[in-house]
Amino acid sequence: MVCLGNICRSPLAEGIMKAKLDKYNLPYSVDSAGTGNWHEGESPDHRSVKIALENGVDISNQRARGFNPEDFDRFDLIYAMDKSNLNTLKDRTTNTAHHAKIRLIMDAMSKTGKEVPDPYYGNLNDFRDVYCMLDEICEEIALDFVEKSQKS
Repeated sequence: MVCLGNICRSPLAEGIMKAKLDKYNLPYSVDSAGTGNWHEGESPDHRSVKIALENGVDISNQRARGFNPEDFDRFDLIYAMDKSNLNTLKDRTTNTAHHAKIRLIMDAMSKTGKEVPDPYYGNLNDFRDVYCMLDEICEEIALDFVEKSQKS
């Protein structure tokens, strides 16, 4: 899960996805990062923490980190929150296998081209809207993993 600073959207996406995977008892690993590293080591934005807790998800122990080139090898899928971060990640790839792992998160189940807006300069309702978007798409992704695991 990748956004710009790894303090608003991607920590929410990480926490929500982990909760979904736990709910369905799926053995996947989830992490988040930012294309920028200026918040490295910081906790998620207090508004992300608040909205997550309101929905039963605790992200307070997460710490921001920058996306590393090794992440292309560590993860099977890399979800970007918006097109700017998607393009930044694609620009950092060194081969087609890495490039193929990168997706816009809202395109995970259908090709909508929709972006998860950055709520940083907004209010608590903007963070709620982002939570709802991510909760919905993470549920769809988790159910897709369930379906694939039942087929194998």
